[in-house]
Amino acid sequence: MRIAVKIGTSNLTHSTGRIDIRHVEELCKVLSDIKNAGHELVMISSGAIGMGVGKMNLKERPTDMPSRQAMAAIGQVELMYVYDRLFSEYSHVVAQILLTGEDLSDEKRHRNFENTVMRLLELGTIPIINENDTIATEEIAVGDNDTLSAYVAAGVEADLLVLLSDIDGLYTADPRKDPSAELVPVVEELTEEILASAGGSGSGLGTGGMATKLTAARICMEAGIDMVIINGARPALLYDAAEGRPVGTRFKGKR
Repeated sequence: MRIAVKIGTSNLTHSTGRIDIRHVEELCKVLSDIKNAGHELVMISSGAIGMGVGKMNLKERPTDMPSRQAMAAIGQVELMYVYDRLFSEYSHVVAQILLTGEDLSDEKRHRNFENTVMRLLELGTIPIINENDTIATEEIAVGDNDTLSAYVAAGVEADLLVLLSDIDGLYTADPRKDPSAELVPVVEELTEEILASAGGSGSGLGTGGMATKLTAARICMEAGIDMVIINGARPALLYDAAEGRPVGTRFKGKR
């Protein structure tokens, strides 16, 4: 299988923005093992701005564009250093690709991106993709890595997209506010009721929320790709997602 895995800021850092060393080490170990089993991996990783905030000891994520871009420039170096060091321990090579919305909307640039990813996979590497937040503005930004991961999954013809979230999956209501909320195990169609259940952004350092995950699900389902939302706090759930076992919420791609 060719599996795309989206990793959010909340899966990489503590609330301070500093890297969650123990958790990231476990995550890279599981991903390495999945690759060792013969699967191809493409990672879409957030975290550049969050790590930049942590490295510069800022109390919160900046709101102005120049500061966000500066934090991304600082944090992206840290992010790739961590991935390179941890995957190297399991004899895997990583590669970095930074994109803007124009790289996806322009046909020639999109084709070049896809060709590069395919060649990297042929070489046995793990491409790690992030939005190029150092230069992206509102006019050319994708905006969130949930949506970006769906476009990437479709572009590289992935068999599965796994979104690592800070909750177990899609619920009938916000489980943080409604104790009666129930996990939805399988979604075969995005109904108005399901779309209405989406809330706002998740963690304070990230940009994603359930609404962006449902946007990603729509893109994947229309492309015939299954998408699974699982809790990134338990990296071992990636095994279940890859093997098709019931875990989190699975959105069924149209066949």
